[in-house]
Amino acid sequence: MNIQIFGTKKCFDSKKAERYFKERGIKYQFIDMKEKGMSRGELNNVKQALGGIDNLIDQGHKDKDMLALLKYLSDEDKEEKILENPQIIRTPVVRNGKKATIGYCPDVWKEWD
Repeated sequence: MNIQIFGTKKCFDSKKAERYFKERGIKYQFIDMKEKGMSRGELNNVKQALGGIDNLIDQGHKDKDMLALLKYLSDEDKEEKILENPQIIRTPVVRNGKKATIGYCPDVWKEWD
């Protein structure tokens, strides 16, 4: 397994995801979305695994102007805005190759080999 956890240090679900893999002795890489964010390739893989770019967006985010703007953009433009503003993505995004989940999903992670 090649686990990547995209999250923030203050996100409780990100901490729970880290604990889940740590307790099972599974190596993972934690990427802080406030510092780095996702590359275009990572975003494309996650977008395909989750069924579209709209599933990545945190509808409860405090930047209401950004959320309103994203509603009216095409998918390509949404992708650009998300790459520029990775804090708008729901966390944690847990990625294992071409598979990905958003949020705390231990039932799905159990199925990964």
